[in-house]
Amino acid sequence: MSPSNYRATVGLEVHVQLKTRTKMFCGCPTEFGELPNTNVCPVCLGYPGAMPVMNAEAIRLCVRTGLMIGCRINPYSKFDRKNYFYPDMPKNFQISQYDQPLCLGGEVEIEVDGRKKIIHVTRIHQEEDVGKNMHFESSSGIDFNRAGTPLMELVTEPEIESADEAFAFLLALKQILVYGNISDCNLEEGNLRCDVNCSVRPEGQKELGVKTELKNMNTFKGVHRALSYEIKRQIDVVSKGGTIRQETRRWDDAAGVTLAMRSKEYAHDYRYFPEPDLMPVVLPTAQIEEWRQQLPELPAARRARLIRDLGLPEYDAEVLVADKAVADYFEETARLCGNAKAASNWIMTEMLRALTEKGLAIGAVKIQPVALAGLIKLVEAKTINMPSAKEVFNILFEQGGDPESIVKAKGMVQVSDSGALETFADQAIAANEKVVADYKAGKKVALQFLVGQVMKLSKGKANPQVVMQILEKKLQ
Repeated sequence: MSPSNYRATVGLEVHVQLKTRTKMFCGCPTEFGELPNTNVCPVCLGYPGAMPVMNAEAIRLCVRTGLMIGCRINPYSKFDRKNYFYPDMPKNFQISQYDQPLCLGGEVEIEVDGRKKIIHVTRIHQEEDVGKNMHFESSSGIDFNRAGTPLMELVTEPEIESADEAFAFLLALKQILVYGNISDCNLEEGNLRCDVNCSVRPEGQKELGVKTELKNMNTFKGVHRALSYEIKRQIDVVSKGGTIRQETRRWDDAAGVTLAMRSKEYAHDYRYFPEPDLMPVVLPTAQIEEWRQQLPELPAARRARLIRDLGLPEYDAEVLVADKAVADYFEETARLCGNAKAASNWIMTEMLRALTEKGLAIGAVKIQPVALAGLIKLVEAKTINMPSAKEVFNILFEQGGDPESIVKAKGMVQVSDSGALETFADQAIAANEKVVADYKAGKKVALQFLVGQVMKLSKGKANPQVVMQILEKKLQ
């Protein structure tokens, strides 16, 4: 059978560190970057006799996520012990949820190549994170600062069919989580990681193929690359008559291959049983409804509103809404200047360019929305021309300040007085006889050269539109 006649099936298990000040079952802080093994206590180190106490804020954030994607919230759920013996798990078991999680069902809409698709969610459950293995040249160590951090696991149905769809799902989910203030989703700090389950089967076969699991993928691009490789690897094996082993594999990004680690565990291998030191979680209907009323506007709804109410093109709305902080900045700028499209143009071109060049997030910039709105108004009032406006923007980006003050201090006020501009136009025409002859011979591009000469004579202060009109009149 040809490799093109195989179909891939992918399910994701996404692990999200929740945005809480303290850990899941103790009062240790969750700050990133502290010295190894300093944010620890007898509870998160698994000392005998240390008793866990549930973090209510973590429960709220998990339920909030479920509500945002349409899950059914379990009014009664419980915690379980997931037993395994890895060095990064200090208790030799993880407090997690098994048969009665907080959230069931739900869905996330994705778009790939202009085609929209719903990816259904099986469940979202609450658990605790593990420590971090650290490997050095001749030794290894474990940092338990992360152990016990509130972790939410979201499991999808096996409905993803390509690396592109997996990438789109992770981006869409990250947007929702950031909009809901659930997690910082900082990939560099390990806030969001996922395990990828992948199988292939012949086209038309209903039964899923044997799956492999790619563990602890911590970048979206890494998921895309690893999944692209793994799908191709499995198709190559089965199309040549081979068999796929159910196993856990790791992604070697440098080599661009997946490598076998161990045979895949089954649920019964973890010997789940109810956590005896924690009471069940009981959520009254009134509490769930109160949290539902506090839900934020989600990315899809915001995109639709920007298109409907502010008249933005679909592309603009898509780019702006992709980053909540950028969308917030845009809406404030648009409100202050009264021109949504102009605000969008400046942010999508000059602002995003500058942010990329400097490696900054928009929250770190010195130019405030009120300053950008003021700059837009100066351009609309024809107080300054566009080249000058871009120069002012760069100053505001680097130093902050008031655009009108900068314009006055640098003498950038645009010259629109026809008398002064006619003098410059006469000088440009007299100094460029060949260009004038070219224009009169039908080379319209020659006019742009003359406009440039007038701009140079006016030291960039001339109004280009007025200059164009004056030159055309004089050259007729």
